Amino acid sequence: MESTLKGIREEGASVLDPKSTVGGGVEDVYGEDRATEEQFVTPWTLSVASGYTLLRNPVYNKGLGFTEKERDAHYLRGLLPPAIVSQELQEKKLMHNLRQYEVPLQRYMAMMDLQVRNERLFYKLLIDNVEELLPVVYTPTVGEACQKYGCIFRHPQGLYISLKEKGKILEVLKNWPQRTIQVIVVTDGERILGLGDLGCQGMGIPVGKLALYTALGGLRPSACLPITIDVGTNNESLLKDDFYIGLRQKRATGQEYADFLHEFMTAVKQNYGEKVLIQFEDFANHNAFELLAKYGTTHLVFNDDIQGTASVVLAGLVAALKLVGGSLTEHTFLFLGAGEAGTGIAELIALEMSKRTKTPVEECRKRIWLVDSKGLIVSSRKESLQHFKKPWAHEHEPVKDLLGAVKAIKPTVLIGSSGVGKTFTKEVVETMASCNEKPIILALSNPTSQSECTAEEAYTWTQGRAIFASGSPFDPVEFNGKIFVPGQANNAYIFPGFGLGLVISGAIRVHDDMLLAASEALAAQVTPENFEKGLIYPPFTNIRKISANIAANVAAKAYELGLASKLPRPENLVKYAESCMYTPVYRSYR
Repeated sequence: MESTLKGIREEGASVLDPKSTVGGGVEDVYGEDRATEEQFVTPWTLSVASGYTLLRNPVYNKGLGFTEKERDAHYLRGLLPPAIVSQELQEKKLMHNLRQYEVPLQRYMAMMDLQVRNERLFYKLLIDNVEELLPVVYTPTVGEACQKYGCIFRHPQGLYISLKEKGKILEVLKNWPQRTIQVIVVTDGERILGLGDLGCQGMGIPVGKLALYTALGGLRPSACLPITIDVGTNNESLLKDDFYIGLRQKRATGQEYADFLHEFMTAVKQNYGEKVLIQFEDFANHNAFELLAKYGTTHLVFNDDIQGTASVVLAGLVAALKLVGGSLTEHTFLFLGAGEAGTGIAELIALEMSKRTKTPVEECRKRIWLVDSKGLIVSSRKESLQHFKKPWAHEHEPVKDLLGAVKAIKPTVLIGSSGVGKTFTKEVVETMASCNEKPIILALSNPTSQSECTAEEAYTWTQGRAIFASGSPFDPVEFNGKIFVPGQANNAYIFPGFGLGLVISGAIRVHDDMLLAASEALAAQVTPENFEKGLIYPPFTNIRKISANIAANVAAKAYELGLASKLPRPENLVKYAESCMYTPVYRSYR
């Protein structure tokens, strides 16, 4: 292992200053994040920022939060009204203003404007009001934002790498002002949530995900880079839209696409080193699986749609066992949807079964059934199946639809990852309820409009017996005098803490056991009080504590597997994770 790391160090030495990857991340040159809130920091840009420039710099701007001394020292007199307002009062005012908007997209735009105006206040707002603002900066509102991104586009956030930049991707990466990047979230916009091909307008996803990396996982904003790869779009309405901001051509495919992505992956490693995490987001199924398989052995890569979704769903299932009883191997799983999410979740469930029972994973897969657009996946269809569906083709007579599959298989767990709304019909859910005392029903498709069923439908059609969770949030439901609080199987539980664990350990590769470790850590955070309400996920109010525990578990697994390069290993990984987290409280300036 040491020789491997030595080789990696030598390979990266010509590109990166070794200091830039110390501690599994970026050296905090100016002490901004090591400093306590009482210590002073210097607002560096290329020189010391002052006056009008300081007010236009989102990293250091505090608005009316500048003190009298700071206003004198940094030439701010006259550029601000005389009042001095604390960060807490600024936060209170902004939340009041946000609540006046009736349209969620208006709240999204207000939050994005705040992010490019006052970074610390944006993250303070998001951390302190996470349950209220998560649906604004992330699903479901981010879906509508992507659809209308051309109309609402104001400030470029992140890098846009289009086919025009072919052969020059490394130069484009060097245009980004930050040199020390820990996490990149990248999309090509072909399969945005359940909304399809949104081309260049998919940038809302990387921007939103990285906002959560900082707010929920504590990574520094300056270490995060959102990227959209624009290879065209097959969405005719966008190609005809005057306000579309991307390339006006059909999508590049085949070798042209593969070569372009390869240039991108090579340039990222060359520019940022071995330990930068590249998170793939919302690629089409065929590309998503191929990219993960191709680069999983050479880069630190993670696909949130395949692996993140799988990890968060497995955590919910492990927690749900405490409500329904039995072990994973005693349950039968039926999926609607056999794409990235469905097969990713299925494989991780099979791996966890295998790990717990020491049974070959091939045997464990036989407890898991998948339904796609052509019906139940069975062995007689094997020749015509895509490669990622073949492991799930079991012996059974053909079944044409979901209802028939539920009647034939009699699953205890029904999971929707189809991206098609209203597919868990009343008859399907009632059949689940007739087979099970406490049916587990997970409607995971996003946004809310694409959810397989609503929380109210699940509870009503099962007479309040369902254990329900969804991908997008639903309000609590009252049925027969009892309040049911639906859980949200939101990837935001997993990926921020997972990424933090990779960064603090200096991991060089992602291993499936790390995903299992993340799931186990999340499931362990569900308290008896949560179970009493029927919840299989903990509340988001504790998300930074949850992320620190997930990060510690993932880092521990990286050390155990010999994939961590941050040595020596910290004694208490939870405390170390917490100490590495960015806090958005205003700093005092010299």
